[in-house]
Amino acid sequence: MYTRGLRGKVTAALSDTPVVLINGARQSGKTTLVQELAADRPNTVYRTLDDAATLAAAVADPVGFVRQPAELLIVDEVQHVPALFPAIKQEVDRNRRPGRFLLTGSANVLLLPKLSESLAGRMEILTLEPLAQTEVAGEGVNVLPGLFAAEGPAIPARHVTGDENLTGRIVAGGYPEALARGDPARRAAWFGAYLTAILQRDVRDLANIEGLTEMPRLLSLLATRTAGLLNVAELSRDAGIAHNTLKRYLALLQATFLIRLLPAWSRNPGKRFTKAPKLHVTDTGLASHLLGIDATRLAGHPTHWGRLVETFVVDEIMRQATWAPFLVQASHFRLATGQEVDLVLEDSRGRVVGVEVKAAATLRGEDLNGLKSLAALSGEAWAGGVVLYGGDTPLPFGPGLKAWPIASLWTRDRQSVPRQADARVAAKTPSGSGRSPTSG
Repeated sequence: MYTRGLRGKVTAALSDTPVVLINGARQSGKTTLVQELAADRPNTVYRTLDDAATLAAAVADPVGFVRQPAELLIVDEVQHVPALFPAIKQEVDRNRRPGRFLLTGSANVLLLPKLSESLAGRMEILTLEPLAQTEVAGEGVNVLPGLFAAEGPAIPARHVTGDENLTGRIVAGGYPEALARGDPARRAAWFGAYLTAILQRDVRDLANIEGLTEMPRLLSLLATRTAGLLNVAELSRDAGIAHNTLKRYLALLQATFLIRLLPAWSRNPGKRFTKAPKLHVTDTGLASHLLGIDATRLAGHPTHWGRLVETFVVDEIMRQATWAPFLVQASHFRLATGQEVDLVLEDSRGRVVGVEVKAAATLRGEDLNGLKSLAALSGEAWAGGVVLYGGDTPLPFGPGLKAWPIASLWTRDRQSVPRQADARVAAKTPSGSGRSPTSG
């Protein structure tokens, strides 16, 4: 059983908000989380709309369905019956006691075509992503406060050893059921069934579309482009899907939490920025399955390796962001001259942090050029930048610029290293990795 970082936020929301909705991909652990919360709360009623009889009852009488004699009503997979939302609104307006309804949804319910009531002002929406590596490790790490530290990203007070099975972590991903399957063939079978279930049910809940047979191939094409700029015209040609239809499909894949699009960051309209969003598949285990690669093949494929390492790091940080003590907005930065930063984070105070990902075990001075450009454009909002790389030594690179081993994202500090370490680059590839030092 995994301890989920989001649990504290859900508990806090239930203490002062009538309705709490946990959104997230199917099989990310929403049901397990709400059942754990139910076990700690007396007089709780749990209903899942994946059950045919329960679904029929909710469709037949939404008002009666939500009027349960309970302190807390949990409705799992609420996206199946959009009519429940007006009924819940009536109940909340009658009695605004906090913690009355806890809902889960495997699709972004605010995008449901039949949703007539958003419960604005009555509902808090939280996102449960697949497991972060720090949750898998049971470490409870959250790097967001360190990234936004007043003196800039702190240097983790710990050396890490090699890549700490980074390749295995990438191909396994973060879905609890997939992680439970050590046999790659059985994991592949799970991912295949998972995609079929989403396309046959969740996508149809959002839009009654034809051509669902095109979606698996589209997802495979997107997996080859993870961590790359999204060129819709090029993708339309390669997929053989009309431009407008493709845009609709991409919106559906976002709504079902299968892909993530990072918008381009821009603060200076006078600069020439690349405005295309950056695409990431939201789980590297799923991306590896779509690419048809296992750990052995990934280790020998530099292009897939660099892209999946970047997506893996972005996924890890975005998962930790869901339970960080403050809200952050995510984007990417790229100038027309080619300088780029893989992930840009902004907090509610407008402070900017840049995160660059390098799969290599060595760093070069030019690897920080994108962060330096972002710092210059951010001005006083700049909070610092960090390069997450495949080496094993945390290093300072001047004021506000640091390098962290990728494994710092899920390992706690346990061994002190000098704060003023020599800012040299790591000189060797982690032993046993079998990879050349290819940058991401």
